[in-house]
Amino acid sequence: MRVVAADSKGAFAGFGLPGAPGCSAFWAAVGAPSSVPAEGGGWVTLFLWRGSSPVTVEFESWSEPVALRRWQDTDCWYAEVRMPQRLRVTYRFVAGDVFHADPFNPAGAGGERSIAATPDAPEQPHWPELGADAVLPLPRTRIRWASARLGGRRTVRVHPAGGGGPVVLLLDGDDWLHLHPAVTAFDSAVAAGEVPPVTLVFLPAKDRVTEFTCRPELWEAVRDELLPLVVESGVPADPERLVVAGQSLGGLSAVYAALEYPELVSRVACQSGSFWWTPDALRAADPLGGSVGGVIAERLRAGVDLSGSRVAFDVGEHEDRMLPHCEVTEGLVERAGATVRVSRSASGHDRAGWRHALLRDVGWALGS
Repeated sequence: MRVVAADSKGAFAGFGLPGAPGCSAFWAAVGAPSSVPAEGGGWVTLFLWRGSSPVTVEFESWSEPVALRRWQDTDCWYAEVRMPQRLRVTYRFVAGDVFHADPFNPAGAGGERSIAATPDAPEQPHWPELGADAVLPLPRTRIRWASARLGGRRTVRVHPAGGGGPVVLLLDGDDWLHLHPAVTAFDSAVAAGEVPPVTLVFLPAKDRVTEFTCRPELWEAVRDELLPLVVESGVPADPERLVVAGQSLGGLSAVYAALEYPELVSRVACQSGSFWWTPDALRAADPLGGSVGGVIAERLRAGVDLSGSRVAFDVGEHEDRMLPHCEVTEGLVERAGATVRVSRSASGHDRAGWRHALLRDVGWALGS
């Protein structure tokens, strides 16, 4: 990734912006980051900030931060960033110790983040553009779960999309409530006939590393404590047709559950699963540099029968170091007898890319 300097005339006409940077006509025309073809392939994308102090743009997992440059003595700060083909990325501006969403971009991801996409990135139907100040809908049904196995209390939201049906357990549920509007997206996908009616269960994590790293406590608590509470909540729900959807460490945990608790979990939607994980990986200088496929690959090679399971894998096509771990796991899960779907998203390790796969793969896991 490199930063490209603006032309000497001081205009960004090539990005469709009129007038000199910093003038009123210029700011009136600014919107989401715009891209133009780059020499040799890919794109150059323009990021803009209006203010008096230096700012940096930070990207989710895709690249190092980029410092914006001030245009002469104006209030215009800019960076022209070289991007690869097919990329959707979450980003934010950093001014001092304060994080900001892009005030010009209607595509937000919570109060401090925005989403940019190159022109060739596939569309993401059903996910609305919501600004940083948008209030996302919260399901009316909530369960106060005091888990004996996990300890502590947590609030679990439950939403019957299309009237409810098979339970879809969303790991890292708070992200799908407060950063990306999964309630709205699933309602839209169900209405379009792309996903059958389902009951979404948003499971928040208190300690992701402890709960999601191949430990039995989480899944015993889900089986013995949480799912009975969902059934008792009054929301139509079928826990016998459970789909577990998880990303990163959540994807690791979802596949672990399918291996160790097949009577509970036989349908999985896994995005960018952390299959590099071993008990020592997080203490290593290079966590992804260990055995390919980590403990999940080791367990699968020891012999597991996954016949009757449906497991959808997705990973960002720009996650170069994740791909070998995911590819090994995908092949071993299929060899163990599962019906497997494999796809690649136009993203890095980023929910902005995972969210389309989430809808599509939940539908596929249910046979839709």
